[in-house]
Amino acid sequence: MTYKNPLIAVADMQKGLDFYHRVLGLTVEQDFGTNQVLTGGVSLQTLESWAGFLGCDERDIRFGGKSAELYFEETDFDAFAARLAAMEDISYVHPVIEHRWGQRAVRIYDPDRHIIEIGEPLPAVARRFAGQGMDVEQIARRMDVGADFAARLLAE
Repeated sequence: MTYKNPLIAVADMQKGLDFYHRVLGLTVEQDFGTNQVLTGGVSLQTLESWAGFLGCDERDIRFGGKSAELYFEETDFDAFAARLAAMEDISYVHPVIEHRWGQRAVRIYDPDRHIIEIGEPLPAVARRFAGQGMDVEQIARRMDVGADFAARLLAE
């Protein structure tokens, strides 16, 4: 079996665990002390142990880069966005936006300034457009996809 878990370093493991649980509902699947594997396929590694693996000083590790993000989807995007808006301590990269293809998304920072994107699943986007009275061809044009793909999204 091959595991494909993105791993990010965190300055404060408990603060990271609390954030990912409170905001995204992730829980610990495997507790290895300095490494915690969460539901959703994300691993958190303590800064100290990560620096040790890399053979560098902790001060050489920088948080807050804008070169990557962790991506999640929320089926009930409206409820998630409302719940997120009620959390006063959330730091936004940007509020909820709608991409040109119709998918809504929000980007926030975790406690270590890693970028987290939460998007609306594409089948939910297609169903939202269908609920607005669009047919498969109109949905395909709006989402900039082929009609076959739009039909598959609606069937999911």
